[in-house]
Amino acid sequence: MSLSDPLTDAELLIRSRHPFLLIEGEDRSRSRDLLRLLADRMELPLFRWSRARGLVRIDRDGSIYETRELEKALRHIAATEQPALYLLDGLESVLPGSALVQSKFTEALDRMEALRGALIHAGPSPELPASLRSRATTLRLPGPSREELRDLIAHIYRDLSKRKHVEISLSRAEMDQLVNQLLGLTMMESEKILTRAILEDGALSAGDLDGIAAAKRRIVERDGLLEYYPVEESFAQIADLENLRDWLRRRTALVRDPEGAREFGLTFPKGILLAGVPGCGKSLSARAIATEWRLPLLKLDPSALYNRYVGETESNFRRAMELAERMAPVVLWIDELEKAFASGESEDGGVSRRVLGTFLNWMQERTADVFVLATANDVDRLPAELMRKGRFDELFFVDLPDPKSREEILRIHLRRRNQDPSGVDTALIAEKSKGFSGAELEQVVVSALYAAFADGEAVDTRLLMREVGATRPLSVTASERIERLRAWARERTVSAN
Repeated sequence: MSLSDPLTDAELLIRSRHPFLLIEGEDRSRSRDLLRLLADRMELPLFRWSRARGLVRIDRDGSIYETRELEKALRHIAATEQPALYLLDGLESVLPGSALVQSKFTEALDRMEALRGALIHAGPSPELPASLRSRATTLRLPGPSREELRDLIAHIYRDLSKRKHVEISLSRAEMDQLVNQLLGLTMMESEKILTRAILEDGALSAGDLDGIAAAKRRIVERDGLLEYYPVEESFAQIADLENLRDWLRRRTALVRDPEGAREFGLTFPKGILLAGVPGCGKSLSARAIATEWRLPLLKLDPSALYNRYVGETESNFRRAMELAERMAPVVLWIDELEKAFASGESEDGGVSRRVLGTFLNWMQERTADVFVLATANDVDRLPAELMRKGRFDELFFVDLPDPKSREEILRIHLRRRNQDPSGVDTALIAEKSKGFSGAELEQVVVSALYAAFADGEAVDTRLLMREVGATRPLSVTASERIERLRAWARERTVSAN
């Protein structure tokens, strides 16, 4: 269950006799704040159980006698005469537990159901025995909103101002940028980053934005599942792909004003699949789209998901998707999609199929503004379920560049390396490099630069033509594979070129 108003939804569930709530999310402190507000609203006492202290009422000192063992704490709850909320910390380390613990857990749930109270666990979902799993209701706590983050900044400023002189010198646009950079982090992570930035020089200014972005990148990449990809390209640096550009331009206004689009009857785009010849700009397009739409870019490396422990791969995938949703609106780039969901592979014990099922369900059910940009080179390994209409908004095929595009690609790479393309016959080189991909043309330029530097010469047409003649492009060495790709794409995709 996704929470738009977690307080109201949690209260409704408890009053509807749902005695066991699992609040999913990394922000445990925020979950506890929510439960304090919930207890106040419902006028119920709030207890917290831990193995270190046992049962403790939140607003009182001391713990309840002999409740450090979970079984004894559950006995106490099952015998109570008053409804209450019980936050159980560390369940993941004590469940499924013995048959006695499971029996007492069931008795405690029965008692809370009758009294309209609840047992609650906050954090990663514990492994539950079947007898408890059927009685648990999962709530996903959304990440801090923009308003909450603005309130946090004001709170930190007021708190630090009591001890020393500090100032915030951010324009409205810079404050918006700061809040966007904090989206997806927990309140505690945001508080630590902001406090450090202010304490370093007594101010929060535009000069801190890069450091805050870098700190967020370290947090996002901590688990090794997602990467904050450097966004440096724009479509001005990509030749060809006119059909893809046009499709994206028609959705730019929607992405920049999603609320206005919803009022107009439009929904946030689901995503696209870019299949095609390696080296023709699929990965470059992912970075460019994020730049054009002014959205953060997260890259998912499928190989980082897989773990030798049973169930851990699926858990990794769910955590990655939850982080992407917390950071929404965002572009989620899944590179070489076939590596994550390859069809016909049985040696992984069915893990690929289970992850595929999780991904398809997430694609169907998600409500967060996450645009999925998937790329694929080996389409034969893509499961048929992924290609079904409605999974992606569109399937594009990226082919080898035509002569005009090859000429522009050469100019882009020459300019990028401080070379003047006006002194080079790019039209001749483009004509002689038929069948070259964008990546291969870039390597032609790089190799010519090495040769020119070594010989103390300028990069000219002759050097570039020599490198073209020395290169055997993929269209020659893998011609059958490329023809199969084109045949597959002919009836299934739209041309991106």
